[in-house]
Amino acid sequence: MERFETERLILRVLDESDIYELIDYYKRNKDFLEPWIPKSGKEFYTFDFQLRRLAYEKELRDSGIEYRYRIFKKDSPQKNIGNVAVSNIIRGVLQSAFLGYSVDENENGKGIATEAIKKVIEISFSEIKLHRLEANVIPTNTPSIRVLEKLNFVKEGYSKQYVKINDNWEDHIRFAIINNDYD
Repeated sequence: MERFETERLILRVLDESDIYELIDYYKRNKDFLEPWIPKSGKEFYTFDFQLRRLAYEKELRDSGIEYRYRIFKKDSPQKNIGNVAVSNIIRGVLQSAFLGYSVDENENGKGIATEAIKKVIEISFSEIKLHRLEANVIPTNTPSIRVLEKLNFVKEGYSKQYVKINDNWEDHIRFAIINNDYD
């Protein structure tokens, strides 16, 4: 489960050879993603930090706790244009996880997130064998909300001061999709 393809995209796990491109993705999208993701220190943009992070992601993947896929276009397979992650997987009676994603500012609004997430939902239900995926979105992130609605996620609730983003506790709208509701 390290590489998947869609009509236009390649979703794959990164290795050490991808680190400089990964850093470039985060640097060129720093301002674009800043309102939606937790603050990162300067070390985040270093090779050593990202190498440790990839090793940690492998540990999580090997233990079945998280699956993170980076997004590449088939016509530009070396340029990282986003990521989709299924994280905090809880087994037992829940069989549930959280969905997170981001897309390059220059690719925003082109259906990249929808196409990539759709594939990850399929993987989550058919191969990872989850029952439920939950996605939490800041209420002002309307493009992200539209993506989830297109993919048949259902709005379940509102979480006050749910995640600390850039030193502020931000409210989030909670969406979910259940495997037997997905077509």
